[in-house]
Amino acid sequence: MRRSNVKRAGAGPILDSMPISAETLRLHLDYTAWASNRLLDAAAGLSLEERERDFGTADKSVVGTLVHVFGADRIWLARVQGVENGRPGPEYRDLNVLRPAWQTVVEGWKSWARPLVDDDFLREVAYRDLQGNPWRTPLWQIILHVVNHGTHHRGQAAGFLRAMGRTPPPLDLIAYYRSLGSAAGAP
Repeated sequence: MRRSNVKRAGAGPILDSMPISAETLRLHLDYTAWASNRLLDAAAGLSLEERERDFGTADKSVVGTLVHVFGADRIWLARVQGVENGRPGPEYRDLNVLRPAWQTVVEGWKSWARPLVDDDFLREVAYRDLQGNPWRTPLWQIILHVVNHGTHHRGQAAGFLRAMGRTPPPLDLIAYYRSLGSAAGAP
């Protein structure tokens, strides 16, 4: 029997079902867009030197980290849509280029996710990672990964802001939930 060289991410009895609803997945996609936009606003208040300051991490700077999150959001959207899209180029280090491009990606995620129901998110997507390795991953795991990945790197960028004596905007998930409650008139 020949074994497939396609790797299945997150296979197992617990991960073969979806412990989260389609509506919650859409809510968390909205959260990640909200948090990224808040961090873009904070970055816009920095000088070019501050945005580019090297903190010795893989993505080096505030802008490098933002471009990394944007690139991942864009690559994963392309994967779930079944198209190819590589890493973003250096032009995205300009916030005037990055912000509208990221908004286009956010709108792409919203349009893609809007009609999906719970069972749709159980579907596996076949794709190749950036090293060319083949994978199959359920959509719900991809969405949670995109949100978690962005949260991790936004936290790094928020730490960079603090290291420069700046106060980063609240980016916590609870802050997002609270913003929704206040928008709906909750105390």
